[in-house]
Amino acid sequence: MSTYIDCVVDTEPMAREISHVSHHIQGTTAAVVGMKAAILQAEEEAANLVCENVNRGFYALIHSQISQKMAKLQSDVDSRLMQLHQQQKQLHAIKDRMGRDYNMICARYVKLFNGLNQNLEQRVFELDKPTIEFAVKEVGQVSNRSKMLPALVPISQLESLELSQKIIASNLKYRGLEVIESMKTFLQQMADQQVLTRKILLPKALHTPSAQRAIPVIISESNSEIAQIPHFDVVVTEIGINERAQQQITNTVSNSVGQLEWQPIGTTEQVEVQSEFNKYLQHADVSDRVKQTMGRLFAQSSYQSIK
Repeated sequence: MSTYIDCVVDTEPMAREISHVSHHIQGTTAAVVGMKAAILQAEEEAANLVCENVNRGFYALIHSQISQKMAKLQSDVDSRLMQLHQQQKQLHAIKDRMGRDYNMICARYVKLFNGLNQNLEQRVFELDKPTIEFAVKEVGQVSNRSKMLPALVPISQLESLELSQKIIASNLKYRGLEVIESMKTFLQQMADQQVLTRKILLPKALHTPSAQRAIPVIISESNSEIAQIPHFDVVVTEIGINERAQQQITNTVSNSVGQLEWQPIGTTEQVEVQSEFNKYLQHADVSDRVKQTMGRLFAQSSYQSIK
């Protein structure tokens, strides 16, 4: 049988202690909240610091790569610029040389054509000399007769005046008849010449079949005074081939210059070249000093042929 004991327990000390514990718990809660806030702030600052360092490192890396690429590209640009300057100097040198060659060739051809014009003029005058003399000399004298003889006044009898006029008119008619006959003869000869030319010449050009031909080519090697870069010049003959064939031969030889094997020419070829050069040098329209310099340079030069 259970027995219940009714007693009164004083809970004030326990409540008081619990109240103290509650104050401590609130302080702990405040400390935990403050610590959490501090931790969050520290984590945020650490995250910001890491992001700043990562951004700074990435920026430094990109800046370094860009700087390296800029330095490499600047080096390439400088090298290309130097190469362009060198090519510009070479082109100016080629232009000056072509200008000198053009002036020399132009002067030579001007002299040649002036001589041809003079010879042709003399030959044309000799073809029909009476007609030319009449057109050049007699017509001018007849046209200027009134100016050349302004002070002559015919003073004579009527009979002698009429007779002299008839003689002058007869002589003028005779001269005119000679001129007409000369022109007729000239035109008849021209017509006969045209008929003969049509008989001789073919009505159209003949097309020759394709064949192999040996074309002489000169390959000249020179070095630049500044960069010491070898430069090759290819000279093709203009006789017997057209301009397109000359260009094709020049391109083919220029592309295969480095693959050619050379050897010194024989004594016979050297003597023939020396003889031809001496012929051109003797007939050259230059001073003796220039001829001596050309001969000395030719004697000091050496040339080869393809093996």
